[in-house]
Amino acid sequence: MEEIKSFEQVYDHLGSLSSRKRIAVVCPDDECTQSAILMALDKGLADFILVSTPQGLQSLPDRIVADADHVKTIEVADSDAAAMYAADACRIGESDIMMKGLINTDNFLRAILNKEKGLLPKGNVLTHLSVAEMPSYHKLLFFSDVAVIPYPTLQQREAMLCYDIATCRKFGISRPKIALIHFTEKVNEKFPNSVDYVKLEEMAGSGRFGEVYMAGPMDVKTACDRHSAEVKGIESPVCGDADLLIFPNIESGNTFYKTITLFAGATIAGILQGAVCPVILTSRSDNTISKLSSMAIACMNAL
Repeated sequence: MEEIKSFEQVYDHLGSLSSRKRIAVVCPDDECTQSAILMALDKGLADFILVSTPQGLQSLPDRIVADADHVKTIEVADSDAAAMYAADACRIGESDIMMKGLINTDNFLRAILNKEKGLLPKGNVLTHLSVAEMPSYHKLLFFSDVAVIPYPTLQQREAMLCYDIATCRKFGISRPKIALIHFTEKVNEKFPNSVDYVKLEEMAGSGRFGEVYMAGPMDVKTACDRHSAEVKGIESPVCGDADLLIFPNIESGNTFYKTITLFAGATIAGILQGAVCPVILTSRSDNTISKLSSMAIACMNAL
């Protein structure tokens, strides 16, 4: 498979497949989510199970409801029941992906993390993967974790990498280039993440993650700009050509996410990984294109 380097290529690839993945959307009652669903239907990206209250279903555009071949609507009493229905559908294989609509994040996650009927297998780590397309970078840029794990442990970083690398490979990246992000290239025990990076590179060297290039600690500019690496005298296939950035903590990752959205014209998609299926956890500020791109990333992850 040729490497996919833009969201448009993702849409084209999914639209060319003989079958579609099914997305269970919890409370698709807002205009942005509905617009994203319409665009996904037009592009042939996915089929949908839309779960909401009677009032929520009444808000759906006629064009969505009329597409009976690709859309199923389920009426429930409230948003909690909608989340549980969608989680059940994913757990028993009636849906491939779960997506948050107009529902409180805590209520949505409660259904996923339910010990008896949830979607997170015992021992798995729930983590967030973002994918950005920017005019200033030559391909899609993957990065973790900006939304779930505040200060990842070594074990959580290891799990995060396993999930992220598997997703990168589904985009045709046969040997992902991974940058372990820090503010300096020096390892210092005052910053435990930099010590973890050394251990992760040892794991990579032993084949734990398969065929990858991994380097760090390094800053974002070194990871994504070859000239910066040359000036610093750092030599690695990762420098200037990173596919995946691993951030030290949620503050740095989330700040990067918000900064490139606001100042770099980035389109960003995101999914939760570690559950039995991809989960689309949208933000209140996400626009239609971001929601559409998240749907597409989730469909690629579910292939």
